[in-house]
This record gives sequence, structure tokens and C-alpha cells, in this order.
Amino acid sequence: MIVEMRRGAPQEQVDAVIERAAKLDCGTQLNVGTDKVVVAILGSDTGHIPTEVFAVLPGVESVTRIMRPYKLASRDFRPQPTQVRIGDVVVGGPRVVVMAGPCSIESRGQLMDTARHVVEAGATVLRGGAFKPRTSPFSFQGLGEEGLELLDEARRTLGVPVVTEIMDPHQLDCVVEHVDVLQVGARNMQNYALLRAVGESGKPCILKRGLAAAVTEWLQAADYVLAAGGNQLILCERGIRTFETSTRFTLDISAVGVIKRSSHLPVLVDPSHAAGHYELVPVLARAAVAAGADGLLIEVHPDPINALSDGLQQLTLSDFGRLMGELRAIAGAVGRSI
Repeated sequence: MIVEMRRGAPQEQVDAVIERAAKLDCGTQLNVGTDKVVVAILGSDTGHIPTEVFAVLPGVESVTRIMRPYKLASRDFRPQPTQVRIGDVVVGGPRVVVMAGPCSIESRGQLMDTARHVVEAGATVLRGGAFKPRTSPFSFQGLGEEGLELLDEARRTLGVPVVTEIMDPHQLDCVVEHVDVLQVGARNMQNYALLRAVGESGKPCILKRGLAAAVTEWLQAADYVLAAGGNQLILCERGIRTFETSTRFTLDISAVGVIKRSSHLPVLVDPSHAAGHYELVPVLARAAVAAGADGLLIEVHPDPINALSDGLQQLTLSDFGRLMGELRAIAGAVGRSI
């Protein structure tokens, strides 16, 4: 349920709405705009509460039920698009943000070499995996805390924000010390304890779509982060599992448009995991920018042939540089920049 306050409603009128919600055992979340406040009434029984309970309160302009299963991620709650700020980088604005780097951090030399090249080519956020959730327990699992320290060194040396995946709430204190953005991977999209912990951290977060998740389920997972206070949230479409086997996953490019219509949150596309093959990554990246994605998450490696994880889907340094030139032309054609 959404309670829209009148323009200029004083704080005591907003507080009265919050107090009434509390008496009904409902939670609240505020969207404070420049001239008005919107209060989301949260709870499993809001469908049984008459709208008049809130409509009669002073300062209330309208009360609307949200019929969708997701609430805080909905445009009903926040009609204007959310922009997420990562240092000087803004995700969800006119500029398409490219986040690039190796799938796994393997060594200082590998990370720094990649970082320098992707930043020089135009990437504004460096990605790198320190903890790797691999399908097989015998595959390379990442360098762990050593990888985080190397990522932090790259951040300080190059002055670029960094993002890495977090897999467990117990890692939170260690990870937030070294990175600017937390990434929740596809396999953890419905790890609700992790989503709450990430939301409570206050750090910007990228939430990837699950391997077989509907868009509605994805946005409900986003509500977990938002409800915990994590309002700096970015969604990431990375391909879903279908009957098709010619790519690693099937990139649901239509999800970009669906998210733009249904949610206020910015959305990235990860063409690397969707494609599974370096030759297809540029094709999907170009399509994502043309479709209106707010950014890309691309895997790049100085020597993919000898990469310790996902070498087949990582671009070489030179291939990434060429792709950035192509993406600039497409971004310009749709009224954006890179």
C-alpha cells in the first residue's frame, strides 16, 4: 500500500501515518522527494486493511494498493528513476557505465595489467572476483582475502571504484573494507540472509538475476535489499537457463525494457556469462546498450587461454578496447554516452 502525502506536508503528519501503520503491525519505508513524501506500508496483511484507515489522516493526498508482489522496487513506490552513485560514477544517468576486469583475481600482475588497460579504454569501475562460487568444489575458488587486498591496491593506485562478489554474510566486514560495490551473484539471488546483510551495510549493491528466476522473483529479491535500507541497488541481467545450448545462458534482452517499465532501479547487463564465449560477448554487449541498459559488466583477461576460471568467455585486452569504440557509437545513437 502506498500513501502519498500532500506537497509540503509537515513531519508530524508523516509521523502520524507511520504511527498508524505500527499500530496495525505494519512496517514502513519512506521515499522522500524534493516536495513530497511517499510512505510504503509493508506487511503480509495489508490487503485486508481498508485504504480509508490512512486516507482520513491529515496531510494524506492519496492511498493506493500495490497489486504487484514486489513493493519497494516498483515504480508505484518511486516513479522517478533511481541513480546509484559510486564515487564519481553515476549508474542510471545519461552515461552507460562499463564495469570490466577479470573473472577471478589470480595475481597482482594479472589484476594490475588488466585494470590499467580497461580503465585506459574507458571502463569506470573495475571488477574482479576474490571469492568464486564455482559449480564444482574442485575448481579454482579465488584468492579470498588476498584477492580483496589486491583489488584494494588497484583501487588506490588507479583511483577507480571496485566491485566484487560476496557469498556469505560472515564475509561482509572484510569485503566492505576493500571494495566500493558489493555483488550478489545469480546463485545467491534468493539467499535472504545475505540480501538483508548487504542492504544493512549501506554499500551500493549489484543484484544479479537468478539462473531460472522470473523478473517478478528478481524484483522481490530486490525488495529484501531495499527493505533492509540498501537504497543504492543496481540490477544485473546475466542470462537465464533455457532449453538452448548454443550459448552458456540465454540473455533475456527484453528484461531490460521490462525493468525500465516496472521498476525505478537501474539495470546492467552481463554479456560474458550469458554468452559463455568471447566471440559472442561483443554482440550481446552492443544489443544491451541499444536496448537501454544503464551499464555493462564485462570479463577481461590479459591471457584468457591460461585463465584459472571462465577463460572462454573473457575478452583479451585488445578485444575489449575495440568493443569500447563500438559501444560509444551505439550509445551516441540512442542519446547516451560512455
